Amino acid sequence: MAGLGLDHVRVFHLWPLLQPNRTLVRATAVDQVVQLVDLAAEFDLDVLVDGVQGHLSSFDFYPEWTRSWHHRNVFTDPDAIEAQATLLRTLGRALAGRPNVLGLQLGNELNNLVEHNPVTTDQVDHYLDTLLAAARDGLGEGGGLVTHSAYDAAWYGDDHPFTPEASARKGDLTTVHPWVFSGDCARRYGPRSPQVLHLAEYGVELANAYATAPGRPVWVQETGAPEPHIPAADAPEFARATLRNAAGCADVWGVTWWCSHDVDRALADYPELEYTLGLFDSAGRPKPIAEALAGTVADLRADPRPAPARETALVLDCTPSTRSVSGPGGSFFETWMRLRTEGARPAVVLARHAEDEDHLTARGIKEVLRPE
Repeated sequence: MAGLGLDHVRVFHLWPLLQPNRTLVRATAVDQVVQLVDLAAEFDLDVLVDGVQGHLSSFDFYPEWTRSWHHRNVFTDPDAIEAQATLLRTLGRALAGRPNVLGLQLGNELNNLVEHNPVTTDQVDHYLDTLLAAARDGLGEGGGLVTHSAYDAAWYGDDHPFTPEASARKGDLTTVHPWVFSGDCARRYGPRSPQVLHLAEYGVELANAYATAPGRPVWVQETGAPEPHIPAADAPEFARATLRNAAGCADVWGVTWWCSHDVDRALADYPELEYTLGLFDSAGRPKPIAEALAGTVADLRADPRPAPARETALVLDCTPSTRSVSGPGGSFFETWMRLRTEGARPAVVLARHAEDEDHLTARGIKEVLRPE
């Protein structure tokens, strides 16, 4: 990975391996996470550690103390929340002081667990606030980023309990996971379409609209080229365009590609797209997309000009129950993409800020457009 010019990795442990009992965090497992971070440092790779790793590549991983006869809702049960806070504090303290630690994230797309753990928006806010505080307590002030992540339903799923506001306002920066299969984006518009090639860029601008602090950094934390949504022949150009277009956003903090290696087909029951997402195949050989990504990274570093401000913004007027207008197939999404295809570089502004001169000035917006 370092040989491709990449400078960081996200790493995942499995929650039941680190916390097999509600009151036990396995010291040997934590030591293995730290060892992985130290190995990455040998190759000048920074590391973000995801903490409560309950969802990964279509599988959910729960400790047994949350399941069956011991079932606890991981978002609402006070004992379950405190156990997760303990895990994050423990990980943070073990990682604190290592110069290549980017920070600690609560977990990978925790909102994937909503289906089996019903929760309200207020309860999600309490859960996130509690765990973010625990992670910060573990790492210490100045010890690195404290973040959380959600899959795209948080941004354009009607009445989803994880909200855009939570993503854009909680934690040290905003993370977005603009996947081309969300809303059938690639199938709806085509793998070479502007809607697909500008999806990560759009995700950054949508996140900016919900932030209360102008200039809040946005991390394109997951993007990739899943077959059959992106055929292998189109994957290199998809990677090049995605990186270049995301780099055209002034507030983008970085881009992380999902993922490093293909899943071995000897392993059963993964969705088809999970087997082909790697930059390397399952034997460790780089694929054409890896070469495309490496070349684009090198080009962007060779010409590190800041992205120009976006002086024109499109107004997003939606409620929690009509959030889907901003997703693939939605009227707002399609209007933004039409403007982008015509050569504009629109920002996004929420309707409640469309006439707020202080807000517009702080973001450098001089013209406001309303969708037809």
